[in-house]
Amino acid sequence: MISGQTVRCAPRAAWACLSSIALFIAAPALAQEAAGYTPMKPTPGVGMPVDGGLTFQHQYSPLGEYALKIYNWALMPIITVICLFVLALLIWVVVRYNHRANPVASKTSHNTTIEIVWTVLPVLILVAIAFPSIDLIAKQYKPAPKEALTIKVTGNQWFWTYGYPDNGDFEVVSMMLNVPGQPEVNPGTREVGTKPWDGPSHLEVDNRLVVPAGEPIRLQITAADVIHSFAVPSLWFKLDAVPGRINEKVLFVEKPGVYYGQCSELCGAKHGFMPIALEALPRDKYDQWVLTHPGGVIDGKDAAEAAAAPAATPAVATVPVDSPLAASTGAAE
Repeated sequence: MISGQTVRCAPRAAWACLSSIALFIAAPALAQEAAGYTPMKPTPGVGMPVDGGLTFQHQYSPLGEYALKIYNWALMPIITVICLFVLALLIWVVVRYNHRANPVASKTSHNTTIEIVWTVLPVLILVAIAFPSIDLIAKQYKPAPKEALTIKVTGNQWFWTYGYPDNGDFEVVSMMLNVPGQPEVNPGTREVGTKPWDGPSHLEVDNRLVVPAGEPIRLQITAADVIHSFAVPSLWFKLDAVPGRINEKVLFVEKPGVYYGQCSELCGAKHGFMPIALEALPRDKYDQWVLTHPGGVIDGKDAAEAAAAPAATPAVATVPVDSPLAASTGAAE
């Protein structure tokens, strides 16, 4: 039985039928090898949540590194100092001004110096935080360069669709892999762990969002039904997907790898089963991946080169059991 179909071989054509079956079984692997693309295996702890994690995930984008630096070297020290100062004040008040230590209450109702300090100091702290914060916001929404690759992301209930208008306008549908031993979430989708490149359960998908590493990418994000939110924490990327509207933001992945995220907007019953798996490849590997799709062309080429690109892709012959060749060898359903 092959792909749910039974094949019976006539004795005279046994060897021919056996060859056809072997070719049919090996076709997907041969196609990947011929195209030069095999999905990347994720690195444990990179681009994904970790057990016992207390802070942000390690960042793999320039914006993420900048934001994490602000958090670690500005916000956390300021917050820590404020919390310790307030705690010390509370302890001092409890010890110094309780009824037994201070039976006669103070009649003080006004202190100009204290009021100036507790008004001006918070203002100075907020101003100090505002400068890097506003700079980070401005950097996050800086438009993509004109020549940047454009990828369209569409949120659906409950999966993602990735369109590649600069690469021949093909689309990739991305659904969460089913988890062994648990109720089937996406009928017809394989189980996680059946391929050597699978990542964590509830985060891995059948078709990843594949992007080139080391260059700015223009992500245009929308939704087909309700509001979703496209979020990849390790890349410091989060943008709402709103029906009837296209939101745009630049994505930059510093190095090749697999990075995971999830829909971050409550979007219905299967909201928790709508992960994002983003695979960043070197540009040459990305181009090879593009050419594995029907109509895929390399972005940035002129019309003649784009038209010639698919023809240059090595073809792999496959023989389904219901083809004339299979029938001629005695195959039947």
